[in-house]
Amino acid sequence: MKERLKNFHHSAVFICLVLAIVLDVVLEALGRHSLFKAISYVWNQPLIFLYNCSIIFFTLTLSLLMRKRIFGYCVISFAWLILGITNCIVLGFRITPFSAIDMLMARNTITIIDKYFNVWQIVLIAALLFVALAAIIVLFIKSPTVTGNIYRTRTTVFIVATFFCVMLFTKIALNAQTISDNFANLATAYNNYGFVYCFSNSVVDVGIGQPSDYSEDKMLEIKDDLDSVGTTDSKHGKDKPNVIFVQLESFMDPSYVKCLTFNENPIPNFTKLKEECTSGFLTMPAIGAGTANSEFEVLTGFNVAYFGAGEYPYKTILGKQTIESMATQLKLDGYSTHAMHNHDGTFYDRYKVYKNMGFDTFTSKELMNITEYNEIASWPTDNILIDETTKTLDSTPDQSDFLYTITVQSHGSYPDYKVFDNPEIQVTGGDTEAEHYQWEYYINELHEVDKFIGNLIDTLSKRNEKTIVVMYGDHLPTLGLEESDMNTGNLYDTTYVTWNNFGLEKQDKDVAAYQLMSYITDQLGIHEGTMFRYHQSEMDAGVSVNDASYITNWELLQYDLLYGNRYSYHGIDKYPASNLVMGVQDVVIDHTSMSADKTKLTIFGENFTPWSKVYVDGEKVSTEYISGNCLEISMANLADGSELVVNQVGSSNTIFRSSNTVTFHAPADFDEHEADNVEVPDTSGDDMGVPVVIPPEEQTTNDAAATNTAQ
Repeated sequence: MKERLKNFHHSAVFICLVLAIVLDVVLEALGRHSLFKAISYVWNQPLIFLYNCSIIFFTLTLSLLMRKRIFGYCVISFAWLILGITNCIVLGFRITPFSAIDMLMARNTITIIDKYFNVWQIVLIAALLFVALAAIIVLFIKSPTVTGNIYRTRTTVFIVATFFCVMLFTKIALNAQTISDNFANLATAYNNYGFVYCFSNSVVDVGIGQPSDYSEDKMLEIKDDLDSVGTTDSKHGKDKPNVIFVQLESFMDPSYVKCLTFNENPIPNFTKLKEECTSGFLTMPAIGAGTANSEFEVLTGFNVAYFGAGEYPYKTILGKQTIESMATQLKLDGYSTHAMHNHDGTFYDRYKVYKNMGFDTFTSKELMNITEYNEIASWPTDNILIDETTKTLDSTPDQSDFLYTITVQSHGSYPDYKVFDNPEIQVTGGDTEAEHYQWEYYINELHEVDKFIGNLIDTLSKRNEKTIVVMYGDHLPTLGLEESDMNTGNLYDTTYVTWNNFGLEKQDKDVAAYQLMSYITDQLGIHEGTMFRYHQSEMDAGVSVNDASYITNWELLQYDLLYGNRYSYHGIDKYPASNLVMGVQDVVIDHTSMSADKTKLTIFGENFTPWSKVYVDGEKVSTEYISGNCLEISMANLADGSELVVNQVGSSNTIFRSSNTVTFHAPADFDEHEADNVEVPDTSGDDMGVPVVIPPEEQTTNDAAATNTAQ
């Protein structure tokens, strides 16, 4: 009997070993979109392959503690396969592989899943997940049960020993530089070190680790050096220029793509600015995705490479921790600070993050009267941002403004079928018909964004305000580009251009995203902020960003300001969170009117948008958007004395801004039961998730609006 049990345990371990090897080959084939490439990886990197197998093997050994052992094998294997399949799908739409941080983005991903999959594909995915869940349940019921003693203590010791062996292998591999835990390029890391290790590393490697030489004395030494740099000068006097940064979604100069030719320049306005004003290449931290990380580096001067593998600081730390940014610095210099984005306010948790970055206002799509979309109706056009820019600048007539805008029109995915019957820009390129149509669509979207650029500059040039505008692409698009396809030889380089109306000298310079803000503000005579002053001092001294001292002190500053004791601020919270307000205009209910048949109530007012929802006595009711001044609801929702509020509502029913409250007074001949049989449209699909209301200390309602009474 003991001999049979011994053989059984040996066979169970052997099964775990075989499964680990098979699974890793399958996972690599999925990640590389090729079984041949996976086999080549195994052949050329056998030690790394076996190391990845050891990680899978450890997870499979957990099944040895289960009596339904076959069920355990299958569930753990299924979990790995789900991760591998997800990575395979993700790499079909972007260059950056799937990592643990993407799980935190699940809610945001759901809100845009229709941009990448059609209805039938979504239904198929849901059906496959349902079948998989059902199979797991059946497997649990039907799988055989191990009888007798399974030696839990001995098995636990074996599992723990396996874990420590994996940790030992990791340490040895890192010391031998066979693998690395510093993923400057996530796609390259996955390709070199394997999916299993890289994904596992992204689970545990979050934030910035404390540098070995971190101390109060060291930080004060760095701070003393920065204090000697100088302070903001007053060469612009009281008439400080507006500073506007525009981050252009997936924007690039297509002339740098070798395989493409055009009947005319798709981006003439951008090209003109590049020729006339300060411009240069801009090295971004991402390819094909990662807008928030590009934004983070520009706004803060931080480097996301010091964070965990594939990490989005917006999702892991900035929703709960304040940070020094250009918004906090310019506020100290008397500026009003604004952010603007024609997409969801909850995406990347921006409505929380911008508060911790010191912004005064944030205008997301929910506060915009968006009615115009691109040709495939997937994203709003960027034209709406011109009027919104004007509204924002007009909202602070006695202050200079810092405005950070993120566009969205040229976002993927890009259809692989013909969209334009007669495209304005004729494109030649692409190895297949599908690729040609993708490029044709993308280039024509770039052309439309370029028109937005020209119109924005034209609008700003007519204002009697000093203004500088900086525009740049946040990353290259997800269109299967490789380094050999680019004249620059680099997939991380986009281009930035500037415009100003007060005679700034053209000073072209190639910079990284984390240096851009410092470089521009240096030209403006603005020398504020720990990180920005640091970059300015190093650039002015001609120090390369690859210099050891630059890197060492930079990492120390990042850790100190975000995770450490803030010795640079003498331990105080120097930049508390702002009282962020969503939008720059009040949402106002003026009056209401009941239809002749007493079935509808029309609400008249100002600044309504397609995301305006009427709440009756605190409950959201089905709302029909008519125009920016008119909404409509069913009388079935009302009773005499009902209180009405119009809320601007984001995903998960997050309330961004509220109107004044009005009270409905029914006319004498109104019988509220007359409307009981009125069919009310089902709006359960309007928003996803459980209703969420921002806590009172976070809510940005119209405090100034008085409670009105209307009939």
